[in-house]
Amino acid sequence: MKVLSLLIAALLFSSVTWLGDFSEASAEATKQDKLILVNFSGSDWCGPCIRLRKEILESATFEGYAKDHLVLVRADFPRQKKNQLEAAQVKRNEALADKYNPDGKFPFTLLLDKNGKVLKTWDGFPGESANQFVSEINTSANASR
Repeated sequence: MKVLSLLIAALLFSSVTWLGDFSEASAEATKQDKLILVNFSGSDWCGPCIRLRKEILESATFEGYAKDHLVLVRADFPRQKKNQLEAAQVKRNEALADKYNPDGKFPFTLLLDKNGKVLKTWDGFPGESANQFVSEINTSANASR
């Protein structure tokens, strides 16, 4: 019971929100003068995607940084019937993939400026700690300003 309560609390008080609409993310990034991090994921079939999410993107280090510096977008491509997305979300994800991930790489993560210009990409699992990942984002962010 205690574990369930902690899990629910963690979900309710998560410090970051992943958007599914790039247009909304772009408007938010412009409004708040933040960068956009886009993550292409196969949440229910791609082992490296799951590992990236658990080890880096859901870490306190990444979430703490993202809260103040990034607008987050996840373009998920689940395969299992029970995890299928609404048709409108599938369409948005496919349009985003056509523009930024035409080769269909998973996981594939991009750091973009508020205008959608690619600043950095990660092809596959980064093979680094959450601290190193955040450091790379910060370095790219500083170089773009």
